[in-house]
Amino acid sequence: MAIATKPTARPVDPRFSAGPTKKRPGWSLSVLNDAALGRSHRSALGKSKLKELIDLTREILQVPADYRIAIVPASDTGAVEMAMWSLLGPRGVDVAAWENFGKAWITDAKNQLPLKDLRILNADYGHLPPVHDYTGDRDLVFTWNGTTAGVRVPNADFIPADREGLTICDATSAVFAQELDWPKLDVVTYSWQKNMGGEAGHGMLILSPRAVERLETYSPPWPMPKIFRMTSPNGDGTNTLNEALFEGSTINTPSLLCVEDHLDALNWVKEQGGLQFMHDRADTNAQVLYDWIERTDWIANLAEKKEERSNTGVCMKIIDPRITALDKAAQAAFAKSIVKCLGDEQVALDFGSYKTAPAGFRVWASGLIEKSDLEALTPWLDWAFETKIAEL
Repeated sequence: MAIATKPTARPVDPRFSAGPTKKRPGWSLSVLNDAALGRSHRSALGKSKLKELIDLTREILQVPADYRIAIVPASDTGAVEMAMWSLLGPRGVDVAAWENFGKAWITDAKNQLPLKDLRILNADYGHLPPVHDYTGDRDLVFTWNGTTAGVRVPNADFIPADREGLTICDATSAVFAQELDWPKLDVVTYSWQKNMGGEAGHGMLILSPRAVERLETYSPPWPMPKIFRMTSPNGDGTNTLNEALFEGSTINTPSLLCVEDHLDALNWVKEQGGLQFMHDRADTNAQVLYDWIERTDWIANLAEKKEERSNTGVCMKIIDPRITALDKAAQAAFAKSIVKCLGDEQVALDFGSYKTAPAGFRVWASGLIEKSDLEALTPWLDWAFETKIAEL
């Protein structure tokens, strides 16, 4: 095979990382000038910033008025674990997972929490597990979009509207890019550093009235760390919700610099037209990659079914027989050589597949990415592949 001509047009921004993701178009350090630095998050100014962030989140994500929103510690991971440790136990639990982070929730449910009635709905990379086996009489923990697999649930039709159990949804790489069916979701979690390009460390926890009712009527039998506690016991088996948490009085100290950064991103989305703008941008961006994959014989989408393919972290596997004939370590080394090559060229940074996923790539395509950068990227991927194949 002749080596393809080295492209001349480069992405303006080479940052295609799946998290933290790139900042919004036009971002600069100057957007942080109004940050409440050196001020207490309990001050009037600090609390007003946190409340503004919660209110903007509700407005842009179109969160129902009776759902509560909190800023919580430890990113999306902290938000999911806060929900699992606080809510699970009184019913049987189903945990559905098909990639690395979803499987972390299996570990919590199976090995850390003493859940007596646990059912695992599991699948390998590229596939959804049998989520339609969920019957609604149990609690459910699932990811909407598998960040390391690029596989998402296409909708929430598998969740019965008249369910008795609670649904806990890790939506960190779905929110702001994919339509969430709020009436089907009792807990939604995510972090700022995925689809909004925010800084790491802060999680968002959104609770339905049904989830609040569980908190107020159920006390887990295991010890609860301080950062997980959302209620105070009344002494009669019931609990009182910490309402201040959902008005911006965070459990621990948030970074007001990061808060300012996320406020900037939220306001930018609002100025661009809101949630539909972000959905459309993610769909358009992902289509650039889908189209390239379709016409390229050495690569394939890791997600087997079109309707289950992510429009944020588009995950790909190398299918050229010269590479698939190699052992897994050699396949991974080949993929990493392409990532390094394009990193050295300052064409694409941090776009390798997750360490436990098949050898390939994960290119971020959500609403903060420019379509033109993705269009410029694909010829470089072809060039790097042919260059590295010639070196074998």
